[in-house]
Amino acid sequence: MTSSRKNKTLFIDKEAASVLELVKEGLLSPVTKLMSEAESLEVLQTGLINGQSFPFPFILAPSGKKNEEVIASLKKEEEVTIICDGEVFATLVVNDTFQIDPKERVKHIYGTDDLTHPGVMATIKRIGKWAISGKYTIFHKTKNQNKLKIEAAKKLIDAKHTSSLMMGANPLHRAHERLIRQSLEDTDLLVIFLLKPYNSANLQYEVRKEALEYFINNFLPKNRVIIIPLENSYIFAGYNEIIIDAIVAKNYGCDRLTIGRNHAGLGMFYDCNSNKSIIDKVTGINIDIKVASEYVYCDECKTLVSKNTCPHGQHHQISYHADSILELLEAGLLPPAVLMRKEISAFLLSKLFPNRFKNVEKLYYDTFPVKGLLEEHTEKDFYLELMKLYQTTSLT
Repeated sequence: MTSSRKNKTLFIDKEAASVLELVKEGLLSPVTKLMSEAESLEVLQTGLINGQSFPFPFILAPSGKKNEEVIASLKKEEEVTIICDGEVFATLVVNDTFQIDPKERVKHIYGTDDLTHPGVMATIKRIGKWAISGKYTIFHKTKNQNKLKIEAAKKLIDAKHTSSLMMGANPLHRAHERLIRQSLEDTDLLVIFLLKPYNSANLQYEVRKEALEYFINNFLPKNRVIIIPLENSYIFAGYNEIIIDAIVAKNYGCDRLTIGRNHAGLGMFYDCNSNKSIIDKVTGINIDIKVASEYVYCDECKTLVSKNTCPHGQHHQISYHADSILELLEAGLLPPAVLMRKEISAFLLSKLFPNRFKNVEKLYYDTFPVKGLLEEHTEKDFYLELMKLYQTTSLT
């Protein structure tokens, strides 16, 4: 199938394209298409699609004056070409066009239209005032290799249960490690969906992936854990994130999803004399959602503990805040080993500060005991040896 040059044209970004691909791959089922105005209103009223939870209408409303003018001019059954990054991405046969309120749209996604909320400003800039629905065909579409990877891993170990974690690992710290181990306890295969955002903020995806692979390959039964990239588009943001996470994990073939107690979308509330969360509102998604304990380091217990089992209170507990640990790394400081495994810290610092030292070999031999042999040492080696000195206790 080829695109006609006479078609009108819409322009979208990679983030919108990735979500359209998720639908075509069946990963957002029960969503199978772009919704019409009537279908969108029904989802807003019921929160359901075919009896299954879905938090907001699935629509395409690209921003930009030209896009809005094109959508407003389209007629039913007219074919339109969709361009992404200067190349033809898809064609769409129009079923319906309708106007929307971008502020209401972000409120359905994030629970607020407050522009100071993280993500709201970025998302509202991407949403136009006109939406379009209809069947679309994606060009140059390839089979989802990640689905095949999960199926192969299941077959290899004859997995009866497959659990999942959605994780940024930005950076990977000790509490993440404990959460991964806990999730492995009651499953055959663990799928870690590693979030891949559409910006260059913080640690790059490949760096986070390599750090996570190091932990899996050296400290876990590696045939029971696999990493799958998950492009972290705007639909995974906001207070409905857990619902979308559960839908994607289920459609990838997982029957369990574990989330942390401090997950931003958990939204605990009190109802009918008991604690509830958004999980209690999930309908029709056949996946077991488990809320894991929050882990802290207790200076009385002298180890990593669950808040549920530690009796010593917050004044003895060190929490694992990824943002603060990342801030230490970005300042060039080695986080204490109690917060992050030293091999991970050394690797991340060597990536954040390449060629940091004038002469790392001289610095290495001047600072640490050596065997007397001339050897090549990397900046990662230097940080690892430095951490050993930090952990020396005879003079402290």
